[in-house]
Amino acid sequence: MARVVLVTGGSGALGQAITRRFLAEGAMVCVPWIVEAERERLAASVDAIARPRLVLERCDITDDTAMAGLTQSLLARHRHIDVLVSAVGGFAMGDLAQTDRRLWDSMLTLNLTTAYVATHAVVPPMLAGGGGRVVAVASRAVVPPSGGFIAYTVAKAGVIALVQALAAETRGRGVTVNAVLPSTMDTPANRAAMPNVDPKTWVPVEAVADAIAYLAAESSGHVTGTLLAV
Repeated sequence: MARVVLVTGGSGALGQAITRRFLAEGAMVCVPWIVEAERERLAASVDAIARPRLVLERCDITDDTAMAGLTQSLLARHRHIDVLVSAVGGFAMGDLAQTDRRLWDSMLTLNLTTAYVATHAVVPPMLAGGGGRVVAVASRAVVPPSGGFIAYTVAKAGVIALVQALAAETRGRGVTVNAVLPSTMDTPANRAAMPNVDPKTWVPVEAVADAIAYLAAESSGHVTGTLLAV
């Protein structure tokens, strides 16, 4: 029976690599999306053999009701969700004086609230079903906390705290909760933002996807509360 994997943020640069990685393992992968262009790019990046196992569902993952509905729909079709990858994120520069309330709220919503909404919807049925894997994407740049992008730092530090607290809550109940902490990744957005930096020094998104796949593997049942730097 194919594993069922839910990847929030699965239509972004990192998310596409994660999605293709799980499809290559033979999993059924569901990706919620909100931006049509990103949905089209993801669909075009998946080969014809894997395409039938990719489910693209329009869903605002900041909306508790929408995310709960998507979760229940997946459970109705497949009876289980084996893996949740919370890969939604966004970055913005700004020290405290430069960070207004709008920027603060946007960073917390994109990076932390989305992780809460996804885990709040998916972890209870995982526990009821006796097992599952949760992997969140945090950031190496916030360990230790850094200045200059304070809203992002606090949001990603919150993701780390959420992962560690949830790992403690679920320990011994069949569900593992871990995080990957990438340093700067080689994405089109980063290349555009930092044209004078050699991208060879950055982390390939495929390497991050490999780390996530390890933490999500059935064989990683004794690995929980871990922060895996990439």
